[in-house]
Amino acid sequence: MGYYVGLDVALRSVALCVVTGDGEIVLERALACEVGEIVECLRGLDQSIERVGFEAGTMSQTLFHGLHAAGYRVICMEARHVGAALSAMRNKTDRNDARGIAQVVRSGWYRPVHMKSQESHYVRTLLTSRKALLRRCIDLENEIRGLLKVFGIRLPSSLAHHRFAQTVRPIIEADEALLYALLPMLDAQQVLLASYQELDRRVKLVAGNDPVCMLLMTAPGVGAVTALHFKAAIDDPARFTSSRLVGAHFGLTPRRFQSGESDNQGRISKAGDPMYAQHFTLPQTRCSPEHAKCLRSKHGACIWFERRAGAAPLLLLPANLPSSSTACGSMAPSSNGMIRR
Repeated sequence: MGYYVGLDVALRSVALCVVTGDGEIVLERALACEVGEIVECLRGLDQSIERVGFEAGTMSQTLFHGLHAAGYRVICMEARHVGAALSAMRNKTDRNDARGIAQVVRSGWYRPVHMKSQESHYVRTLLTSRKALLRRCIDLENEIRGLLKVFGIRLPSSLAHHRFAQTVRPIIEADEALLYALLPMLDAQQVLLASYQELDRRVKLVAGNDPVCMLLMTAPGVGAVTALHFKAAIDDPARFTSSRLVGAHFGLTPRRFQSGESDNQGRISKAGDPMYAQHFTLPQTRCSPEHAKCLRSKHGACIWFERRAGAAPLLLLPANLPSSSTACGSMAPSSNGMIRR
């Protein structure tokens, strides 16, 4: 009978606990959060390691792939499930958490988390960088707008990012005091805008060279950003045993509370990553509701979530997209030619 290892992972340290198949503690140790130190500690044990488990977190990606490459069976567990299991402990410490995680790994009462590929994380990093620069650029523009209002200067409500500087610069250059105070901020906005435009160009280039994204972008209202978000979020379509699970993965299925004679359905769970989910709802598409209804009735290729009163959103996909190309799992068309999730 082998050992079971629980890791309570922090940013720079790891609390390690090793238990037997009967739950007896064999080893407890505090280590640095480095794959090499953890592997060296585990290789000093006198029996084989059945499973190594830890919660999903910031360092999960590095530890998972590093320990897996070392030959161990690694389990990354959903943090909410582990938190519920550890909530019965009276005292919360890293040592106690490692003990609890080891017992959870031994009992098998956990839900494993899919570890995405490096490619998906690179795409996510690119999209996050682009969004961060856009937010900073908008923050500077709004700050300049607010400061100019004090002097009675009201900029147009709708002003494109690339036209902001050429609109504001003549205004502040007419006042020496404003020029002294706001010119550095305006220059910073220009630098951020140029960096954002470069990242936006790279996003479109990556999407344009990806056949899956090109196929997704044939749908009305779906551009390079939405297509890349969707592909990075799905990562491996084989991990979805049913295409109905895709909507649940993004938190777009209703909550349910059933006990005895009570059976209540609540709002959608919103359990998915908000970075992805915000790109897949109908308001994010640039189509009016009337246009969206027309597109659905024409059996066209459209991808969004249809919202209905009193019902969960439905993911609509074109029936002619193969599962291997769309990274959405198996699909079966409905009577109107669309895929209903």
